[in-house]
Amino acid sequence: MVSEILGDSPEGDSFASRYEVQQLLGKKSGRRSLLARDQVTGELVVIKLLSFNSDFEWDDLKLFEREAKTLKSLSHPAIPRYLDYFDVNSPNIKGFALVQSYISAQTLEQYLQTGRTFTEAEVKQVATALLEILIYLHGLHPPVIHRDLKPSNILLGERSGNSVGQVYLVDFGSVQTVLAAEAGTRTVVGTYGYMPPEQFGARTVPASDLYSLGATLIYLITGNHPADLPQKDFRIQFEQVAHLSPGLTRWLQWMTEPSLERRPSSAAAALKALNESELKIPYAINIVKPLGSKIQLKRNSDYLEILIPPVGFKPSMLFTGLFAIFWNFFILFWTIGALSAPFPFNLPFALFSLPFWGAGFFMISTLLMGLFGNIRLTLDDQQIALRYELLGLKFYRPRPSPKESITKLVYIPRHITKNSDGDKTIVAAQLEIWAGVQKYHLGINSSAIQSEAELEWLSHELSDWLGMEITR
Repeated sequence: MVSEILGDSPEGDSFASRYEVQQLLGKKSGRRSLLARDQVTGELVVIKLLSFNSDFEWDDLKLFEREAKTLKSLSHPAIPRYLDYFDVNSPNIKGFALVQSYISAQTLEQYLQTGRTFTEAEVKQVATALLEILIYLHGLHPPVIHRDLKPSNILLGERSGNSVGQVYLVDFGSVQTVLAAEAGTRTVVGTYGYMPPEQFGARTVPASDLYSLGATLIYLITGNHPADLPQKDFRIQFEQVAHLSPGLTRWLQWMTEPSLERRPSSAAAALKALNESELKIPYAINIVKPLGSKIQLKRNSDYLEILIPPVGFKPSMLFTGLFAIFWNFFILFWTIGALSAPFPFNLPFALFSLPFWGAGFFMISTLLMGLFGNIRLTLDDQQIALRYELLGLKFYRPRPSPKESITKLVYIPRHITKNSDGDKTIVAAQLEIWAGVQKYHLGINSSAIQSEAELEWLSHELSDWLGMEITR
């Protein structure tokens, strides 16, 4: 039997004179997974083999031993049980074997390959079950991080009534404990498309598993591998093909945040937010004000005000100021020279200088706004207004609009554009409120909005107050 499965001689028909091999479950470089029967208990088991072959690396042995040690310490009904571990030293195979309980179920990957689709309610059931497993793993001392959570490592039992089926998490071959990471024994493992950015740098924390779970659920919903979906600023753009409720969409965006600081801090926090989204609590995900931000926000049920103070002096302003002074003096001398010409020949030259005066005044006003000016966005039950305040002067740009004319809240992340010559330009993040024919714009510029995190916080505050989805 084993000779047919492994391509070896019949001497491998059983392992440790106890496990009779039934079939090959999986095979990859240096590793094989076998279905076998325990001749003592009569139960089916899974044997994972690590063999010393030409592809063997010491990191493989380190991970294999860590998997066995970790699995031995775990006790959860949705995780395979550790049964045995022994050396294999036959003429055909030399290495190590890990024996664990067998779970009779298909992987999510297999279900998806056969065309099965999942409703939003089923996706939430799968998410809840996996979060409960992660709460257990991350709550151990030290916390256990799976590091390779993906559809092929998640088993799903048969449907039962309204239940999607029992969910299991398997394959702890990439597992890492927090203590192991702190000790410096880091190995980059995982699967592209499901790995968060920090994992590429061999840094993993419990929130890394949450990103992988979010990416897995996106695959479950869309039927598309996360790596095949478009990305902007490392964010998976799944919204257009997912057709989900706003609550679950926001929750998945939160789970797959590239930045660790913006992702859920724990599986328990993620589960709490998921349950709240089911209760239709608006914007359960709390995007908090970034630490150190100078922006002031006041709100109640009838009124919202965002005050953006000046950024203050920056060394780059010195060059801008000197250039603006030089520019305006040059235009002044040009205009004086043009006006000194005989009439009416002086008029075309004087008019020609007007656009240059406009550019000069724009540079001066931008500099003064950065030093002394405030930007104030106000919304109430009557209107929306964006006001610029500089040295006692107040002016609106654009003019105020009725609140009921607001149709869209658009968040544009930082991106790169390319012109016809192939030259690339970095465009800073922007937030736009569309009201009728007017567009109210906030961006990262000379004001105190200095980071994309601040702009995202403001966009979520506006979205929450208006009861309007953010369009990306």
